[in-house]
Amino acid sequence: GDTAGNLIYKGTARNFNPLMAMAGRITVAEVEELVPAGELDPNHIHTPGIFVQRIFQGEKYEKRIEQRTVRKR
Repeated sequence: GDTAGNLIYKGTARNFNPLMAMAGRITVAEVEELVPAGELDPNHIHTPGIFVQRIFQGEKYEKRIEQRTVRKR
């Protein structure tokens, strides 16, 4: 995301997040990377900044896609 509130999503987040950001009264966005306004390509923005009221950069992301579990036989 950028400081103007424009957001780009990766993967399956594109399915649901843009619609919810547009439907809410107040949208708070936590972004992995926050860049200055104008850095994002306007053709790739999924949620325009007009729908985002608050934005902040999150810290210490731990991306768990799957967990391997092993049981004793």
